[in-house]
This record gives sequence, structure tokens and C-alpha cells, in this order.
Amino acid sequence: MLIVSYDFEKNKIRTDFSKFLKKFGSRIQYSVYEINNSPRVINNIKKEIDYNYKKRFSKTDSIIIFSSCNRCTKNAIKYGSAANSDKEFVVFD
Repeated sequence: MLIVSYDFEKNKIRTDFSKFLKKFGSRIQYSVYEINNSPRVINNIKKEIDYNYKKRFSKTDSIIIFSSCNRCTKNAIKYGSAANSDKEFVVFD
């Protein structure tokens, strides 16, 4: 699992990056995404950041990626709506 946190000065880059991350994971805070995916996809995300976003940085822009092993992910303590994100549920209409 990856936790990706970002901050971009320009709205266009921030919006593009958010849409990019949304394809692979879920937003857990305004500028923070959780990505549970295969190692290949995670590697592709990192390559895309290097290739497409890194060159567009201003002096104040940043992306921080935290990797978490399976054991660490299982030991994460979550509160509020985050506590329900790992639970399976069924919705009936």
C-alpha cells in the first residue's frame, strides 16, 4: 500500500494529479490518497510522477509517498469514517 500526499501551488496541476491518483486509489484526506494495488501498478505510478509531474514542480510543490508493508497496513489504527474503509458492505436500493 502507498499513502501519497501532495501539495501543488497551481490549481491545474493539483487537479490533474488528483484525477491521476483517483484512477488507482481512494482519497482519504483532501490531498492524501491511499493506493492498494499491484507492485507493477505502484511502480508505474512512481514512473508517471517522475516523467510527467516532477518537471512541472514550482519551488513550493511537493509529493510525498509512504510505502507500507502488509503487516504495517493491517496494524494501522483508523478512526471515524476511515475505520469503515476496509469493511465489506452491501448496499440495497
